[in-house]
Amino acid sequence: MWNNIAWKRIGIAFCWLASLSGLIVLMSFIGVKESGVVCTGVKVYIPGNEYFIDQNEVDNILQVSSHTLVGRKMVNINIHELENKLQSNPFIESAKVFADMDGLIRVEVAQRHPILRIMNRFDQDYYVDEHGFKIPLSNNFTAQVLAANGNIDETFVNRIDTLHTRLAKDVFKTADFIRRDTLWNAQIAQIYVNQSHEIELVPRVGNHKILLGNADSLANKFHNLEIFYKQALPQVGWDKYRVINIKYANQVIGIKAEGYQPDSVIAKKSKPAKADTTLKKQQQLKDTTSQF
Repeated sequence: MWNNIAWKRIGIAFCWLASLSGLIVLMSFIGVKESGVVCTGVKVYIPGNEYFIDQNEVDNILQVSSHTLVGRKMVNINIHELENKLQSNPFIESAKVFADMDGLIRVEVAQRHPILRIMNRFDQDYYVDEHGFKIPLSNNFTAQVLAANGNIDETFVNRIDTLHTRLAKDVFKTADFIRRDTLWNAQIAQIYVNQSHEIELVPRVGNHKILLGNADSLANKFHNLEIFYKQALPQVGWDKYRVINIKYANQVIGIKAEGYQPDSVIAKKSKPAKADTTLKKQQQLKDTTSQF
């Protein structure tokens, strides 16, 4: 009985030794083959429906056309360095580069996805991606995203950077909220920051503007606005109000269209109200307050 057990153990050990030896031989064979494999080409895959960067630009970054890769031995190509070159491009969020046994280098590039375009008060123009990073405009592609302008102080130094000012972060937060909601994504056409550094929204339907204030309690503010749209406007008409004020947490204030001078990009050419009558007119124009 003990002899049988001993022989079984010897057999198992022999099998393991044979497997290990075979693996070593196989790895050695693969290593010898890899050392002789040369790059035969570069295949680029860019998923998504944005076209900030195309295959030609990827080829230029990797210097494919100058034959710095094709024809070289794979062991002499630094894959990690290629990934770093690609990720230094402001429109590329991430890049994966890997090679197969046939000498083909495969490249997968993930582009940045802008959700907002900011035109600040210094006439600088740039995008903000879904993660809140500022990126430059592209010569290849114009993203159809929400635009924000007006009294925005957030500057851009032509490199990937985070948002620094509270106002710019509020504008980004508002744009992100709007794009995630089917109703408001269809209704809101523009964001404007007025002279009081409050956020205004320009809708696609209606001649009014929406005074949001800041990005606090966005879900509650837009919920109140939706109720106002459904209950008040169908009764009085979409053109009765010039301003719908939703900046307060639990109320919506409609201000009549007649005589109101809006402080927004749409009314830049309008003459301001006289100083001695402004307060009186504003008191007269406050028409209705709805409590929720």
